Amino acid sequence: MDTILKNHSKCRIVVDAMGGDFAPLNTILGSIQAYQESGEFDLNLVGRTDEIKKIISSQNLTFDESKIIHADEVIQMGEKPTKALKQKPNSSIVVGTKFVKDGFADAFISAGDTGSVMAASTLIIGRIPGVGRPTISTAMPNESGVCNLFDVGASVDSKPKHLLEYAIMGSIYTEEMDGIKNPTVGLLNVGEEEGKGNEVTIEAAELIKKTKLNFIGNVEGFDILKGSANVIICDGFVGNILIKFGEGVLDLLKYKFKEYASKSFTNKLKVGLIRSTMREALKDFDYQTHGGAVLLGVNKISIIGHGSSSPIAIKNMVLRANEIHKKNIIEKISNAINQYSNIN
Repeated sequence: MDTILKNHSKCRIVVDAMGGDFAPLNTILGSIQAYQESGEFDLNLVGRTDEIKKIISSQNLTFDESKIIHADEVIQMGEKPTKALKQKPNSSIVVGTKFVKDGFADAFISAGDTGSVMAASTLIIGRIPGVGRPTISTAMPNESGVCNLFDVGASVDSKPKHLLEYAIMGSIYTEEMDGIKNPTVGLLNVGEEEGKGNEVTIEAAELIKKTKLNFIGNVEGFDILKGSANVIICDGFVGNILIKFGEGVLDLLKYKFKEYASKSFTNKLKVGLIRSTMREALKDFDYQTHGGAVLLGVNKISIIGHGSSSPIAIKNMVLRANEIHKKNIIEKISNAINQYSNIN
């Protein structure tokens, strides 16, 4: 294994070839496309060697087969994460994250079971010292462009200290990845007035105030779409419900347009005329363009993709991992967490 990947100046990326509803085809196509477009990182594919080679051959792809890491088991969607990691030590998720932990790679990417990827990243790769709970982010389009929401499901019972960590990590990530100097940070709450919320949010606000972050205080749900803050912090229970509700709204819009078009030929023409305009206007809502959900707070780069990820989505996840590595975000987060470790 140690003969693989010797150039440490490049980002060394491991992609779970078996992760996702359309794996290994989509994962292989997207990964290799990213590599061909960029060429500035090292790419490895982890999974069932025979299946990976078959896809490479059938699609007439060019790939160094010495960069295939064999793993003959696959963790399926819906399996209990910690149990699956123990029962399937030869799964692509476990083998891939161990490859990263052992220092042979800098990033792990998977569109496999979210819970299992989070568990493997946290337990195998390990947390950054001082981080109590890693956090998953998602980009939320709004009137100002996008804001980054932390947390959207890594933890459903965050404590005030964890929300502080999300604010620190989210601020660094947003400044580096989105190029926003000193990004504004808001705490999602039931009202903007100081002192609003439950015990967790009230205490979290007091903790965040003690930092040098550009904290603007409480924000409400509508502020996400208005673009009132560059970074919005919330518990993963709330964040996960929020993003899934948003996905449902988009599905409802599609249904309503289809329903309207079905009522008459005239309606069908109207919908046809605005279809391309609507598609262009709503393109920021396309998950494929955002490069997956980044798990911050672990020692290396970990990116989790949607189960139905297309080759385009996989490609953007790989490119995002390379960008995170180039900007040294993991080390910057580690330094910031250490700086604020005494806040209580």
